[in-house]
Amino acid sequence: MKKLFVITLIIASCNCFGQKFEGLALTPPMGWNSWNKFGCNVSEKLIKETADEIVASGMRDAGYEFVVIDDCWQVGRDSMGFIIADPERFPSGIKALADYIHSKGLKFGIYSCAGTETCAGRPGARGHEFQDAYMYAKWGVDYLKFDWCSTNGQNQKESYILMSKMLKKAGHPIVFSLCEWGGSKPWEWASEVGHLWRTTGDIYDCFDCVKKHPGYSNWGVMKILDMQNGLRKYAGPGHWNDPDMLEVGNGGMTVNEDRAHFSMWCMLAAPLMAGNNLTSMSDATRTILTNAEVISINQDVLGIQGLKFSSKDSLETWFKPLEKGDWAVCFLNRSSKTVKIEFDWNTKVYDEFSQRDLNAGETVYNLLDVWTRDKLGDTKKRLEKEVAGHDVLMLKLTHK
Repeated sequence: MKKLFVITLIIASCNCFGQKFEGLALTPPMGWNSWNKFGCNVSEKLIKETADEIVASGMRDAGYEFVVIDDCWQVGRDSMGFIIADPERFPSGIKALADYIHSKGLKFGIYSCAGTETCAGRPGARGHEFQDAYMYAKWGVDYLKFDWCSTNGQNQKESYILMSKMLKKAGHPIVFSLCEWGGSKPWEWASEVGHLWRTTGDIYDCFDCVKKHPGYSNWGVMKILDMQNGLRKYAGPGHWNDPDMLEVGNGGMTVNEDRAHFSMWCMLAAPLMAGNNLTSMSDATRTILTNAEVISINQDVLGIQGLKFSSKDSLETWFKPLEKGDWAVCFLNRSSKTVKIEFDWNTKVYDEFSQRDLNAGETVYNLLDVWTRDKLGDTKKRLEKEVAGHDVLMLKLTHK
């Protein structure tokens, strides 16, 4: 153990290799994570059943590929300091579970923490970074969520750079998800360290509220959406702002609110990590999570995060440039009452970040409602529609 720790320190001080695996997460990662619904109640049985349902429900075909065990899979370390999975909950071991996930045409993800303990009090990675990275590579892990609890005296940037280097040294390509809740403004430094970084504290299964705890808060969907202001310039292929995992289907919101939540995460080019019980999800939830047109907006190869163009009363208008000169437009109704949209497509829309101009006066676009799949004519005519409370009208504009 002492020898391995010394090796870790030597490697950490060496700048002789890159910090992250390139060519991964070129579009926002899509998958499922256990935490939002199950917390510490994770097991081999749950993860296998979830993988089976990702395939059976059509989610795999829709683009969801990562199956991620969050906290509480680990119970200790052996005499050499290597991490040990809970033998009761994971009797076949992590390698066998990863193999099962891979046999389904999916990828396997795992959780750890930069501190001495995880957020649920399990063994953290501090002082064992290379040992853990070595085990992840040995098991065939494809995705690591790396949290930020029990980190007294640690520096975020240094801690995440160290783990990134250890993953790279271990040699198995892994998508690295930084989860330090935006405290050190990771969007300013993490693009060479990881593939996505949390921009806020944890999400809460509520449309527009805050759940306060001693020393921290959980945030509703609209609260988190507002916290993304000013961050879009930092996102792009291989490096994404992460406003946290999805709460779609967890019961705290209406179908309208779940649809608005999913729509805005797609407009943000955010990672789409479902967090519901897939084995019991409703048809409405499945329809939201597997809508191909909406997902295509999230997965657009340009990787441009959406722009909040205007906000008047309770109605926000968002634009997202897409490949081939197309656009996505989302009208978000934050009010509980139905509102009427009147939008003149001759309105000047210019996105300084992408240097794209939506000039509907010169270029005519066909309008597709991506939720109903109704064709709404084209941009020659003023748009007049109604949007229900806490819902969206989301359009894809395809030039003729």
